[in-house]
Amino acid sequence: MEGSAARPRTRIQAEKRETILEAALEVFSTHGFRGSTIDQIAAAAGMSKPNLLYYFRRKEDIFTTLIQRLLDTWLAPLRELDEEGDPTTELRSYIRRKIEMARDFPRESRIFANEILQGAPRILPMLEGELKQLVDEKAVIVRGWMRSGRIARTDPYHLIFSIWATTQHYADFDVQVRAVLGPDRGGDGRFEDAARFLEQLFVDGLKPKTNTPGEPQRG
Repeated sequence: MEGSAARPRTRIQAEKRETILEAALEVFSTHGFRGSTIDQIAAAAGMSKPNLLYYFRRKEDIFTTLIQRLLDTWLAPLRELDEEGDPTTELRSYIRRKIEMARDFPRESRIFANEILQGAPRILPMLEGELKQLVDEKAVIVRGWMRSGRIARTDPYHLIFSIWATTQHYADFDVQVRAVLGPDRGGDGRFEDAARFLEQLFVDGLKPKTNTPGEPQRG
């Protein structure tokens, strides 16, 4: 049972858990946490409620497991931001990875967005702990690039927030994006178009400022 420190799970038990989590992902992304029930998840998983409760005692346990997985996946590209790398290359790679995640994990993104809109009652410790620590570490790296003149000076936190907002828009508001782009531009190519645009937007916006002759040095 979830949270038990007993014997290792068998292959069948591990597969059952994955079936439950996949079903819960679909249910939560469609109905939100409050609108979802154990009965709905059990039905989507093709098992009885008592069988599901053998693996997860509460709806909250299923949700927390999904959110923790999501954070691990969602933060992987930020963890890979390399202090020794070229800032332009690192930022381009980060933006592209985030767009790819918006394309490949739209249900996970919607679950996370819904939780945040409710005030993050079930994941606030994760946000204040693991997430904050990682962003603090990467903000130091971005500030170092700025001090060395490799990118323009700006607020590293709001830079990261802006990349989150613009890339995850393509998951959380996908229906709107496809409706506005229309059938000619609303296919799978929209993600590549978005990646190229956002790379240009952020990379061009972060080019170091050059002074014209006679202009006083800035910063």
